[in-house]
Amino acid sequence: MMLRGLSIRAKLTAAFAAALLLVLALAGLFVYLRVSSQLTEALDDGLEARVNDVESLLARSEGRPPELTGGLFEGEEGFAQILTPNGNVVASTQQQRTGPAIDPAQVDQATDGPLVVDRDVPGLDAQARILAEPTTFPEKTYVIVAGASTGDRDEALAGIAGAFAIGAPLALLVASGLGYLLASRSLAPVDHMRRKADEITLERSGERLPLPRAEDEIHRLGETLNRMLDRIEASLERQRVFVADASHELRTPLAVLRAELELADRSHRSREELEAALRSAVEEVDRLSRLAEDLLVVARSDQGQLPIKRERVDLDELLSRVGARFTRRASEGGREIVVDVPADLQADVDILRVEQALGNLIDNALRYGAGDVRVSARRDDGSVSFEVSDHGGGFPPGFESQAFERFTRADGGRTSEGAGLGLAIVQAIATAHGGRATVTGSGEPATVVRISMPLS
Repeated sequence: MMLRGLSIRAKLTAAFAAALLLVLALAGLFVYLRVSSQLTEALDDGLEARVNDVESLLARSEGRPPELTGGLFEGEEGFAQILTPNGNVVASTQQQRTGPAIDPAQVDQATDGPLVVDRDVPGLDAQARILAEPTTFPEKTYVIVAGASTGDRDEALAGIAGAFAIGAPLALLVASGLGYLLASRSLAPVDHMRRKADEITLERSGERLPLPRAEDEIHRLGETLNRMLDRIEASLERQRVFVADASHELRTPLAVLRAELELADRSHRSREELEAALRSAVEEVDRLSRLAEDLLVVARSDQGQLPIKRERVDLDELLSRVGARFTRRASEGGREIVVDVPADLQADVDILRVEQALGNLIDNALRYGAGDVRVSARRDDGSVSFEVSDHGGGFPPGFESQAFERFTRADGGRTSEGAGLGLAIVQAIATAHGGRATVTGSGEPATVVRISMPLS
């Protein structure tokens, strides 16, 4: 909760400081425990040596308690005692006789084997570490006790702890400052990109985020955002072109409709002229209606919302029905609609949308092509392919790649009429079915447009 209001620099610095603090704590603990173990081991080695010295004295005195004073263990930091199994002190390095350094229960333990204990001993400034070992001579058993003050060890460990207590905060402070500077330097490109992003507007095209020189994650993020801006700008440009082209296409029929209505409003016109004007107005209204429907289909396809209602349909029946709608128009031009579909071919498609797409292709073939129009369908490895072909001049060279773009019309023999949305709608319907439309042939021997989509 406390980190929510912090900047990324502060969060990175805090994380770095926390990690460094953990490392310092673990390092300090390791050093402390390691030194403590080595000092304790050295202390135990010294106690073992003292016990061996006392045992050597006992051996030379043939089991009689020797005199341990007089320079053997001088100093106040160590001592040695020889105890009987019942805890009586028979020899000691301490000039003033004192009781046993260990209690009776510990003496009993020491008679069975070596015993190491830490406890307070009179005459020492600090706690003592004591080693007690049994030794046996003919008819006699003793417990040899050697002890040493742990003051030096404790003082050394306290010094280490103090050094870490003082040095760790200083190291943490210095490292945190360096971490903050490094975080600031690393995030400087992000600030630069943020400021530039705040200045980018839709009114100025081509503006992109600056990229840092380093080929790192921030550089890759900037490249990804710039590609996103490319897609957004391209989409906006398509929308601008779409609106401009739609406005241009709507302007002509509206102007014609307005002119016809204005002429019909004149009182001196004859009945025949009025009827002709009304028929022309109705035609323009029909054209506007078709154009509005086409624009709606294209807009829905852009949003991925073109409704598709799949139904199992006999394709021979579907194509025959579509072809029958254009039979009269084709016969008027001395042409024929030829339907070629296997009798048992079926598919799950949106009947109305597929009829619309095929109708657009047949209309184009009758309007711009020549010869008979062939409408066919066939199964193709889990998909179905519809083809509409004619024997006209075909598309101009290089036009196939943009034939399915909206408001795009070919030069030459295919530019007389239309809004340039027919093939765009065909592609939108094919895409909504999970397929695509392509131009597979242009000109000799035939111009062929294919729609491929899954069977189900």
